[in-house]
Amino acid sequence: MRKCLLSLSILAAVACSSEKSSDHEGHDMDQMESESHEMHEEKPAEAPKSPRTSAMAMTGGNHIHIDYSAPSARGRQIFGGLVAHDEVWVTGAHKATSIQFDQPVTISGKRIKAGKYGFFTIPGESEWTVILNQVWDMHLADDYDQSKDFFRFMVKPNQLSETVEALTFEVKEKDAKTTTIAFSWDKTKISFDVVNAEK
Repeated sequence: MRKCLLSLSILAAVACSSEKSSDHEGHDMDQMESESHEMHEEKPAEAPKSPRTSAMAMTGGNHIHIDYSAPSARGRQIFGGLVAHDEVWVTGAHKATSIQFDQPVTISGKRIKAGKYGFFTIPGESEWTVILNQVWDMHLADDYDQSKDFFRFMVKPNQLSETVEALTFEVKEKDAKTTTIAFSWDKTKISFDVVNAEK
């Protein structure tokens, strides 16, 4: 009888110990799964510092569209600092800026056929060169090739009284045949007219 009672006591103790161990292991597994979930939770993506955007207008049935990245000044010296004078610039950030005409136009007396062009500039202190290049799909001006220029023309920059924080293009209908394209950043602005060409 004593042996029986002793055996029952041992069995009960082993069962109890096994139950506690199982509970403990289950708790550890739950904790590990929770930590793993926390580690793999995606953090919210930060807004890009130079978001991709566009400017466009319809003039006399001609749709003009500019696609560009818009960096912000953020207190930096822009022209003659971040953007060097007298060097080809992508006129934005990241992927090259592009301009597209649905119909032929004239700019500074030059006929431009309908299509999409890379839009580059060479900023100067008293004058800027605006470039329409046959290649628009590139990173910055890394693959810029002057021999692929379709047209270059000169514009004079205007000094602004107030800072334009984010690089901005504007495409606005001026009259039934003419569109004004303006570029502004920091305290500098350039603009030029695009006239619908005779078909």
